[in-house]
Amino acid sequence: MIVLREPFEFEWDEGNSFKPQNHSLTLPETEEAFFDENKVIFADWKHSTAEQRVTLFGQTKKGRLLNITYTIRAKKIRVITARPANRKEIPLYKKNV
Repeated sequence: MIVLREPFEFEWDEGNSFKPQNHSLTLPETEEAFFDENKVIFADWKHSTAEQRVTLFGQTKKGRLLNITYTIRAKKIRVITARPANRKEIPLYKKNV
């Protein structure tokens, strides 16, 4: 599995850039979660059919815990979906903190 220690470039396209907005998130706030020192990253094998997907739980500067699914293409992070973590996902993050 390829996981970048720190993302250096994000790729947003028309097909996925509106998805965080559906959850009252901005693109910059979504990207903040990748820089959370306590982020939790794991492979999303269930949805990795055509390409490898990764799930990240990370907190933003506003203290919002996000669940982000992404893939890496040409050394760029392409966010597939982003939303606030649900109550079942919060303990997975807090266990790491």
